[in-house]
Amino acid sequence: MTAAIPGPDGRLRCPWGLSTPDYVTYHDTEWGRPVHGDDALFERLCLEAFQSGLSWITILRRREGFRRAFADFKIPAVAEFTAADKERLLGDEGIIRNRAKIEAAVANARVLAEWSPGELDTLIWSYAPDPATRPAPRTLADVPAVTADSTALAKALKKRGLRFIGPTTAYALMQACGLVDDHLADCVARGGAA
Repeated sequence: MTAAIPGPDGRLRCPWGLSTPDYVTYHDTEWGRPVHGDDALFERLCLEAFQSGLSWITILRRREGFRRAFADFKIPAVAEFTAADKERLLGDEGIIRNRAKIEAAVANARVLAEWSPGELDTLIWSYAPDPATRPAPRTLADVPAVTADSTALAKALKKRGLRFIGPTTAYALMQACGLVDDHLADCVARGGAA
């Protein structure tokens, strides 16, 4: 099914958000809601990068482990991670132990630590499209994986020195952080209503 379907309470939801109780909560309370703040957006950038090639539920279920391992994604703290910290992360069963993704998270924190407060937030949100130009998707087939805006955002972040962010990851970030509302038209969470 690709249209909104009834959830456990009978209200219509995006089909992907109903496969597990974890997804129902994430779908209803977080996905597509505006996220602001450099550290909060850094967390989402990191988690979307770690998700690459995996299912989101894998990341969602390890989110607290990621927060513990990455100092609650406080940019200045992660920027100070040493080679020993990276080795610690490679042995941490509470996260995804991928050397390239760990290296990217630390390198990105070091880049972002040099930015002015609020600069990451401002940059990311400058790529939010006008909601009036985006009709609500009726089915999952109407939801893109990449857009011109996500491609431009990925290029802008790479140009500023960030790693492990392509157009697909950038679009997933835009969806998760509320830059776009890709809840289906009949979904109870559309527009943050759930």
